[in-house]
Amino acid sequence: MRDEPVIDPDVDLHDPGQRAELSRAPWSTLGAIAAGGVAGALARYGVAEAFGHPSGAFAWATFTVNVSGCLLIGILMVAITEVRAAHRLTRPFLGVGVLGGYTTFSTYAVDAQRAVEAGSAGTALVYLAVTPVCALAAVLAGVRLARALLPARAEER
Repeated sequence: MRDEPVIDPDVDLHDPGQRAELSRAPWSTLGAIAAGGVAGALARYGVAEAFGHPSGAFAWATFTVNVSGCLLIGILMVAITEVRAAHRLTRPFLGVGVLGGYTTFSTYAVDAQRAVEAGSAGTALVYLAVTPVCALAAVLAGVRLARALLPARAEER
């Protein structure tokens, strides 16, 4: 059993800047996440409505949302960590909020369950296997694409 609290691995309490950020009231961060989440969820809803699928079929809308969201998170993380310093609310708004609200791995699981219930276990298995592989490949592709197209910060050159 651990005596210390579980902390986000991105948090370094030895970094004075991060320690100061954690000591401030989180309302601005929570507001940024909430606003981004609304935008991301609305975008996901739009894609789902535009590209619905019959019960038991491959859930292309959810697949597209999850893979494109992972591509965008790869690009975003390079842009805000390697290209230029970002405002402290950029990652909570875009990464956690917009892209967290846009991607939907819980719907991915429900889509697979519904496919099994509709008698399409093979489709469900393919969907369950292909989605995380493509999502991880999309993050890597986003990172590589951003590194190839975006200039690095001057101090890193």
